[in-house]
Amino acid sequence: PKKREFTGPELQALFECADEQVALKRSAGRKGWLPAVREATLLKVAYGFGLRRNETRMLDAADFGRNPHGPEFGEYGVVYVRHGKANKGSPPKRRSVLSVWPWPVEILQQWFTEIRPLFGSDDNPAAWPSERGRRVGVEVLDHALTACRDGLGLDRGLDFHSLRRSYVTHLIEDGWAPKFVQDQLGHEHASTTSIYTCVPPHFRTPPRPPPFTPLVPAAPGPNTPDPLPAGGAR
Repeated sequence: PKKREFTGPELQALFECADEQVALKRSAGRKGWLPAVREATLLKVAYGFGLRRNETRMLDAADFGRNPHGPEFGEYGVVYVRHGKANKGSPPKRRSVLSVWPWPVEILQQWFTEIRPLFGSDDNPAAWPSERGRRVGVEVLDHALTACRDGLGLDRGLDFHSLRRSYVTHLIEDGWAPKFVQDQLGHEHASTTSIYTCVPPHFRTPPRPPPFTPLVPAAPGPNTPDPLPAGGAR
């Protein structure tokens, strides 16, 4: 199938599906609810900053900072991508991606203050710690998307990279300058960005906020069962 971006309703349905997995597992008292929160967060952050799969996976907790021109975003005004797509024979490219919407910032704040500490990852730099190692593998990111995509009956032309395609399309639709979008993606040439842009030439729709729903039904309380075996993350 031809690779494409998510439509607005498809993207909303994808995120709602990921959130429903959290609610179902948590209400059943299953320890898998915590990885489910991680996977829902990964999907939203990848879209919210237009990141590639490996760029998302390789983020560390220290890869976020303030943007002096966007103080309203606080500690999450910029994402420092250290593992961008490299040219052949070259090291990974680095770039800074600025926050443009408030909802990814809310998600990151909740993740780092309320959820990530439950993995017992004080000595782990990874933004997305694994239950079995320091960092999640690419298969976790792929499964997070394909499980909901297939469960919703969406076509296979939608893959993890479609989140990045959607980011480009929605920024352009919302009126962001093409050069800014190009810089956000880390493309050297505008022609590369134009390949990602799936905006029909006749379009003219009002800007719409990207979907946002809480990561979990409620923040963990003092009586929440330990979601991981004693000793934290394995």
